[in-house]
Amino acid sequence: MHVPDGFINAPTSAVTGVVAAGAVAVSLRGARRELDERTAPLAGLVAAFIFAVQMLNFPVAAGTSGHLLGGALAAILVGPYTGVLCVSVVLLMQGILFADGGLTALGVNITDMAIVTTVVAYALFRGLVKVLPRTRRSVTVASFVAALVSVPAAALAFTFLYWIGGTTDVAIGKVATAMIGVHVLIGIGEAAITALTVGAVVAVRPDLVHGARGLGQRLKLRVNGELVDAPSDTGPAPAPVASRSHRKVWITGLVASLVLAGFVSFYASADPDGLEKVASDKGIDEKAEEHANADSPLADYGVEDIADARVSGGLAGVIGVGVTVVAGSAVFWAVRRRRNDDTSPSSTETTV
Repeated sequence: MHVPDGFINAPTSAVTGVVAAGAVAVSLRGARRELDERTAPLAGLVAAFIFAVQMLNFPVAAGTSGHLLGGALAAILVGPYTGVLCVSVVLLMQGILFADGGLTALGVNITDMAIVTTVVAYALFRGLVKVLPRTRRSVTVASFVAALVSVPAAALAFTFLYWIGGTTDVAIGKVATAMIGVHVLIGIGEAAITALTVGAVVAVRPDLVHGARGLGQRLKLRVNGELVDAPSDTGPAPAPVASRSHRKVWITGLVASLVLAGFVSFYASADPDGLEKVASDKGIDEKAEEHANADSPLADYGVEDIADARVSGGLAGVIGVGVTVVAGSAVFWAVRRRRNDDTSPSSTETTV
């Protein structure tokens, strides 16, 4: 759903740019409360994983494909504020290095793909986990539903932006029907990927999943031969799994991202994604502009001067994962360090 330059007019793009910048600023502050020594490295990995999976277009209808947006996945794994930053880092890398998503439309893409998906998904996720049984399975189920809804919500947001600032004269009703219809189908794929990923992490390291915090089982005491809940003032149950190094999870996730981007992506669907298909069918791409970085050596997810498509695409994917994990990790470590500086003893001293 990467919006290219020329779909949305300059004033609307400028306004969404301001909205996106404001949301990123708020998220940088909010992420300080979400990130700690365990989740800061995970956040950079989540950004790289989203980049990798976005290369895996899957077929959803005749001549149409879809790919992960990632807002729901990021929000549930590392928190909504950090999630906005994760997807924003991915969109920035894609726009600058791979000519995917217009540079003047970067505000539109961050607003649509990072902010809307994350806010909608996390709000729905939190509502569901409050009413569902407090189990790990409930986290997975809530992840599926939240991700499913987040994709048509993003499609609706794009339709609204197009209604305000679209550069072609196409009936908004036709755009809305086509966009929401195809993105409901894409949402099913998004939901499956999100639920499988969240479920896998919850199964091995529930302490690393932001959305699973507070859902742990209480201590049990045996009283007269029966197990009963321990009083809450006895403290949380020991969590040996939480004390293990997160290095194994991080390495496993990075290797999976590299394999997906460097190898599996070659077998992704070549059909246009939902937005591209709707734009072509309805004529809203008539004033689309060539990307400012169209001559980038990594444009269109291939390495310039490498003739073999498999090698070119695979190498571009590996480079993208590497750059994204480095850029994302740098951002999140900086945010984490700022939190430490703000809470250091010297910062809390008072004078008399």
